[in-house]
Amino acid sequence: MWVREPVVAESINANLGNPVFLPGIALENDIVATTDLAASALGADAILLVAPSQFLRQVAEQLMPELPASVPLVICAKGIEQGTCALMTEVIKESSDGQPIAVLSGPTFAKEVAAGLPTAITLACTDARVGSHLIELLGGERFRPYLSDDPIGAEIGGAVKNVLAIACGIVTGKKFGDNARAALITRGIAEMVRLGQAKAAKFETMMGLSGLGDLTLTCNGPQSRNMSLGMALGEGRTLSEILAERRSVAEGVDTSRSVITLAQSLNVEMPICDAVNRILHQGEDVDDVVSALLRRPFRTESTHSS
Repeated sequence: MWVREPVVAESINANLGNPVFLPGIALENDIVATTDLAASALGADAILLVAPSQFLRQVAEQLMPELPASVPLVICAKGIEQGTCALMTEVIKESSDGQPIAVLSGPTFAKEVAAGLPTAITLACTDARVGSHLIELLGGERFRPYLSDDPIGAEIGGAVKNVLAIACGIVTGKKFGDNARAALITRGIAEMVRLGQAKAAKFETMMGLSGLGDLTLTCNGPQSRNMSLGMALGEGRTLSEILAERRSVAEGVDTSRSVITLAQSLNVEMPICDAVNRILHQGEDVDDVVSALLRRPFRTESTHSS
């Protein structure tokens, strides 16, 4: 395992777990940590790319010279790159040397996975042979990967749900009630589907574990980094105050900006994600943005309408 923080590597290698990012969770004793990125790749059967989405290109460019072209790359980051609006598969294709690429995404709180609690997840790969091999490597009785041939759909679901989770957190922080959160989740799915289909994703993928499943978890669990950030915003705190207290990354913060830029380039309307972006990055007041959303004209209920 490659880690950036020497104190984390030392703790893992002393069989003391990862007190910084997974406090209270015992790790298997045969897990070895290193701060040397090249050393972490030696002899690997597959590489799990778990760096935050906005840093994935930088990490990949450093890592690729050390990898044979046959080693599969499994993208675990959920986001859309700022500036380029590239999906993570697009980032890795530009950075890699032809290695097979897969996407691992779905409803997973890291602490529950690490604790061995039952989890189901999507493993998406266009090469069925590689995908099946990865499932054999990663799957277990309590970690259940389901094979998909639609990496784009898995990525869109994983990226957009983080933005929608911030919106659900704001609704919760404002004490708007369960009805409002359920409505937001449902209309959020419509936004996810519109963007996904504009990128040639499959509808059924976004209705599966890496779309609806991940959205349901993240928008109803305060342990979600994105939802808890939105709750704090809804309670009146500023983004800078919230981020100053955190070591972990809430991917929806950066993705809210890039997803709206991508949506505009594809002529896709995403009013909820746009509202989150305006609150986070354009300095607009939470109450004003919420009021504007509630004053939108009535529409037909369809994934193609807003």
